[in-house]
Amino acid sequence: MLADNESREPPSDDSEKTVETQVTPFHRIHFDLFTLFPAMFVSPFGESIVARALARALISICLHNIRDFTADRHHICDDTPYGGGGGMVMKPEPIVRALETVLSRPPGWSLSVQAPSSPLPDWNPDAPVSLPTELPVILLSPQGRPLTQGIVAELAQQRRIALICGRYEGVDERVRLQLATHEISLGDYVISGGELAAMILVDAITRLQPGALGDDSGAHQDSHSPGLDGLLEGPHYTRPLTFRGHSVPAILVSGHHANVTRWRRQQALLRTLEQRPDLLSRARLSAADLAFLRQHGWPTAESDP
Repeated sequence: MLADNESREPPSDDSEKTVETQVTPFHRIHFDLFTLFPAMFVSPFGESIVARALARALISICLHNIRDFTADRHHICDDTPYGGGGGMVMKPEPIVRALETVLSRPPGWSLSVQAPSSPLPDWNPDAPVSLPTELPVILLSPQGRPLTQGIVAELAQQRRIALICGRYEGVDERVRLQLATHEISLGDYVISGGELAAMILVDAITRLQPGALGDDSGAHQDSHSPGLDGLLEGPHYTRPLTFRGHSVPAILVSGHHANVTRWRRQQALLRTLEQRPDLLSRARLSAADLAFLRQHGWPTAESDP
């Protein structure tokens, strides 16, 4: 954690270039990420699917350093909690000022593309700024709703999304009450900040954008996706045909597409039964699926068909 009296070092020319990553025009979806550590995103967003989506203008991203929206000399963004206790709490003013300043402007606006000597835009802490009602403002927090593929699919339909990356003990409650429209968690555990969660959410949403993957049907057939009716994917194989005594199932090299399709469905059912039987009660199962599962001991006494 940065000490309260530690000044923020001015970014080098290279780091300044990496913070501003928006691409125009904005074809499908724009992300505004609010963080104390924008440099954390440089490598993840500079590789693989997200990097290709940025290059193709399928998505655009602006990284906003919350410290840039402070008015004090030391750019203080956290303070001790009222009532005592360990850790520090992120102050509401810098976060709210950052969000209201950025989100009240068109997608792609950021301080990083303004003249370095330009003052911060005027902002009145006592006068809330009206933001677009349809704009999701997501606080990434272990207290939020667990992230699911269904939530990802809903968010993938948006044109603009704001993500708040919490740090330390958390953010002041008034940020959640006054600005956050959603609160999302990766799961029932705690990590050091919302940055890693934001990377995962951006990646998950990006891969659902048409053109982001080499094969657009790939995302539709992923685990938890509609194409698999909420099941887990079964096993995959590639060359060599035999490796350390284990051979590729003969059906996959048989050339009989209908049999391959049936085998893959059955393997998805088995994998789900073995790894996540709780998903079966929510999956869309055909009569053939149910008959196959019964042959393999489902439902069990503990399951709820």
